[in-house]
Amino acid sequence: MGKSRKRLGEILVETGAVTEKQVLEGLKAARAEGRKLGEMLIEQGSAKDEQVVQALASQFRLPYVDPMDDSVQAKIDTKLIPEELIRKHMVLPIGKERGRLKLVVHDPKDLEMLDMLRFRLNTEVDPILASKGRIKVYIDQKMGGTRMVDTSESLVTDSIDRSVDRSVDKSMDASIDQAAESAPIIKLCTRIILEAVKMRASDIHVEPMMDRVRLRYRIDGVCIERDNLPKRMQNAVLARFKLMAGMNISEKRVPQDGRIKLPYEDYFIDFRVSACPAYHGESIVLRILRPDSVRIGLENLGFEADNLEIFNKIIRRPNGIFLVTGPTGSGKTTTLYSALDVLNRPDKKIITAEDPIEYAFAGINQCQVRESIGLSFARVLRSMLRQAPNIILVGEIRDKEVAEVAIQAALTGHLVFSTLHTNDAPSAITRLIDMGVKPFLVASSIQAVMGQRLIRVLCENCREADPNPDPKFLRLTDISREEMATNTIYKPIGCEQCNGAGYRGRKAIFELMTLNSEIRDLAFNTAPVEQIRKAAISSGMRSLLEDGKLKILKGVTSPAEVARIAQVEGLGEPGE
Repeated sequence: MGKSRKRLGEILVETGAVTEKQVLEGLKAARAEGRKLGEMLIEQGSAKDEQVVQALASQFRLPYVDPMDDSVQAKIDTKLIPEELIRKHMVLPIGKERGRLKLVVHDPKDLEMLDMLRFRLNTEVDPILASKGRIKVYIDQKMGGTRMVDTSESLVTDSIDRSVDRSVDKSMDASIDQAAESAPIIKLCTRIILEAVKMRASDIHVEPMMDRVRLRYRIDGVCIERDNLPKRMQNAVLARFKLMAGMNISEKRVPQDGRIKLPYEDYFIDFRVSACPAYHGESIVLRILRPDSVRIGLENLGFEADNLEIFNKIIRRPNGIFLVTGPTGSGKTTTLYSALDVLNRPDKKIITAEDPIEYAFAGINQCQVRESIGLSFARVLRSMLRQAPNIILVGEIRDKEVAEVAIQAALTGHLVFSTLHTNDAPSAITRLIDMGVKPFLVASSIQAVMGQRLIRVLCENCREADPNPDPKFLRLTDISREEMATNTIYKPIGCEQCNGAGYRGRKAIFELMTLNSEIRDLAFNTAPVEQIRKAAISSGMRSLLEDGKLKILKGVTSPAEVARIAQVEGLGEPGE
């Protein structure tokens, strides 16, 4: 067997470019954000672009060049490939030899891009490495500057030659299976998935319309339109995704669910796939489940220091129920799993009941709820109590039966984590009582309730101080003139790193309500939610809006974002 390839970090340490500590810090940050180690080291300032690319050249045993060297410039022939490919993918053709194109690239791991170029150019490609910065300098100086690339530029033209389009079009008449297995469709679907992962998307939406197929990615909670695929390719694309997810491609009348598992860099990413019949064809959504997204650590979730201290005390209590509330997509699962990750020790037995199991955790007993065979949350929960666990996680309290079993578990010495769909923390008390749970059981078993939302974080690369913030959003987020004078308010701008959004990544805002004797009395007497809220605030609970305000004053996010997410009254009213 051949000698195994050295890791990038090892090479950088050996060459003296970085220290082992910097590599470990870079790896941790890269895994948390689903990015590459080299990119993270450059962003953190630990290594230079040229050092990383030279290390990659050594790792992949590829030649390294500087496009600005006179000897290299003499060999570059930009007429060998279309200018749009040079500008979009930051590549430089350096001549042909024996029918193979020598191409200067900056990322040897971007196999999709290399495959696409082989396909488009109908020739084999021999990559040569250079830093992205030096390639850009060459393009700027020698080709008249870098033009902006339209983000709506078709993925189809990147992946499928026009002549192949015609062959795919003809294959529609033959068979869906045959079309779905055609090489261009496979490449297109794989490219869509990998691009979405690189862009940090959480969902991929493939939506058939009357005259096109709309492709959208959800990034940081906001859907962006990426492309419009030709209508003639609809059946082939949908069939390919269904085939990858293990669905029945001939069944289009009923909803189907499936999963895809694909390798990405040095780990695997799971995709939860849903196909739903719609008027113009099946709508398919792929939810991207990154394994490290629930292991980012409690400190990185967005907790302020005081709330984090309270949260750490609550999750270490021996019994009781801790609820996390919020709408779908507010990060409840990530918060609870981050807590379980802290508590997951050999001396603790942890069991979960989930529908579905999204993330696999070593050391935790995870049970899949299957309503179709009668394996409900309540039934799994009753069975779990016979397993003598210390900690139980119930994916969601959906009805009175599940709530009562969870309360029984809490009152018999178990710590129970679960989620509830309510708008805020105080509403969880009245919601359980409305389900039919007896008020005295709610009052005695609930230890704390935490409401949360996810807000977008301003891109640190391009955010700018806002000397004149919109007074409307300052009023809605309750920021006073005095606070304006002593703090800097930032606004989103948009750059290449954040895809022009002005935001990159998300953090949570919280309201953490710990039940004291006053709140328990209110719950016992079935007091209205407003009374419970007032009691919680008077006992120290900070509302979602107030927690968001702290993040505005720290420069983490903008007033407009907090006003949008915290659902404050007055936002978007007529006349505003």
